Parts: sequence; C-alpha cells; structure tokens
Amino acid sequence: MSRTIVPADFRAPRGLGNRHVQTLLPRLLPKPRLARDTEILNLPDGDFVELAWVRPAPLRNDAPLFLLFHGLEGSFDSPYARSLLAMASRHGWRAVLMHFRGCGQAPNRLPRAYHSGDTADAYWLIGQLAQRYPHAIKVAVGVSLGANMLVKLVAEQGGDGLDLAGAIAISAPLDLAASADALNSGFSRFYQRRLLKSLKRKVAAKMAKGPLPIALSPHQLKELDSFWAYDNEVTAPLHGFCSASDYYQRASAGRLIGEIELPTLILHAADDPFMSGDLFDRLPTPSDAVRVEISRQGGHVGFMNFHRGRLRSWLVRRVARQLKDWATLSPSSDWLRAVPISRSDN
Repeated sequence: MSRTIVPADFRAPRGLGNRHVQTLLPRLLPKPRLARDTEILNLPDGDFVELAWVRPAPLRNDAPLFLLFHGLEGSFDSPYARSLLAMASRHGWRAVLMHFRGCGQAPNRLPRAYHSGDTADAYWLIGQLAQRYPHAIKVAVGVSLGANMLVKLVAEQGGDGLDLAGAIAISAPLDLAASADALNSGFSRFYQRRLLKSLKRKVAAKMAKGPLPIALSPHQLKELDSFWAYDNEVTAPLHGFCSASDYYQRASAGRLIGEIELPTLILHAADDPFMSGDLFDRLPTPSDAVRVEISRQGGHVGFMNFHRGRLRSWLVRRVARQLKDWATLSPSSDWLRAVPISRSDN
C-alpha cells in the first residue's frame, strides 16, 4: 500500500456493518435544521447555478469559507449536505453549497445540465469567492459525483490555480465506467433506479418545453434502464462527448490523482456499493499532496457509528478535524483555533 493510502479509523457498529445499511442509515435519521439564503450566480454561458448560504453567516470577512459540492441529484436537503454545512457553520466557517445546474429550486436555462467531470462552474465560483473574500481561507468538499468533479478540478489547476487551502473528496467514483457497472449489479440497481428516475424526470420536463439535441423520444427516454444507456443517449450528446465510454474516460478523475498538488484528503469505503472493491488498486499512485483514507466498511457516504451513546456520522467528525487542521494555516485564525469539536457534531 502506498504511504499516501492509509486505513481510516472508522469502525462500523456490530450489526450495522452491511454496506447497504451504512448507505441508507443517514436517510433514516433526522436532518439538522438549517436556515439559508439563496443566491443566483450567473455563469459566462448564460446559465446559472444556485448557491445556498447557511444563516447566520460570520460577521468577519476573513472568516474561513467552507464550499460544498453535492452528489448526483443531491441538494441542500441531502442528509450529508445538511450535516456537513451545519457542522462547518457551528465551527465558525462561512458555509455555502453550490447546486449543480438544475439541482436547485429552479430548472436551469440551457438544454445541458451537469456531469461528473464538469469543472467549469466550480472553477468560476471559486474565482468569484476569491474576489469577495480575498483574506479568507477556503476549503472545498465534494461528495460522490461532486467529489470526482473536485478531484478533477484540483488536478487540472495545479497547486496555485485555485484559492483553496485544501480539498476533501468523499466517496468519489474515480472510475466512472466501473461505477456504472457496479450500479447495474445486485441490490445496487436500487440506487441506479432512484437516480435515473430523477434524472429522466428533469430531461422529460425539458423535452416537453422544446426539442433537445438528443435523438430520443419521450418513450425511449423512459426505457433507459442503466447509467450506461442514459449516459450514452443523454449525458454524452448534451455535453459534447461521443459516447458513454468517451464520457467516462474523459470525466473520471482517478487517472489524475498522481498529478495533484493541492493538499487533498480522499475518504473512501472499500465496500462502497457504487464502486468496485479494487478501485485504488487500478488507479495511479496518489501524489504526495494526497492522503487517501480507506475504511473496510462504511458504504456510500455512510460511515455511521456510535459516538457519545448516539448513532452519528463519523464522516462529519473526520471532516471537522480536517477543517480545524487547515484553519490553523490562516494568519487570522487565532480566534478559530480555540473552537472545540462540538459535542453536537453528527
């Protein structure tokens, strides 16, 4: 094992170690209540993304900034999003989530949507945040699809190309073709069906408003029953790829992990039902800037165990520790260093 790939300190409770149990548990627990302000960020191509800013925001302009990118068909209301944003806010960070195109409260303007390798919108947003908060330390966190996108972005931009102190990638499908295969097998088809239903509903709504640059009828769209089929017939033509295979090859971030210069933490479970079990055996050796922590169990964005007598998210506690470490890099962070890891963290 590479010295940049180490075991995570997560341990699943007895009886809750099944990968599907871990994946589904967060959805069964109450979500933190969280107030937000919505901002429409216009993009250079005429489209927009919705930003969800957690309220109340820190008063200081140099308060550290926590930027979250959600997973496929996720949003501010996703359990992991609420938990991570609430934790960051409690610890004094200015917390914001970028909804990928069409994932906010309103459909996006253009026929295209978003995909796993689409780094342009995130790059534009980070540039805007650098102008607004030039003295704030910034950390970006990506979950699932958002994690693959973030890893690809930091690899593309090098160590100085982004105003970020670090990046955290959670349950990143770094080999998209292998993930599409995994999600088309066994119980994982349950996740595939739910995600495809949401994706196809949005495309059908756009088709009802006018023609799209895809060679599909509404009935043919409805019949697409795998990510391979959907990405071949919808994602690829809408976003300039020749096929699903072309999309998976070009958008997968795993091939780039040896080139990353920005401090990056990758959190992964070996039993993730969205991926093949040998994911990191088939990828290049991560660069020295990358730390990969792999747990034996945890599922997909699960990582639930008991903490202080209650079932809580190890993932949120691990991200909180990393934020505290990186916050000490900021010259203005003396006030933040004293903030304890709250007992109320999930």
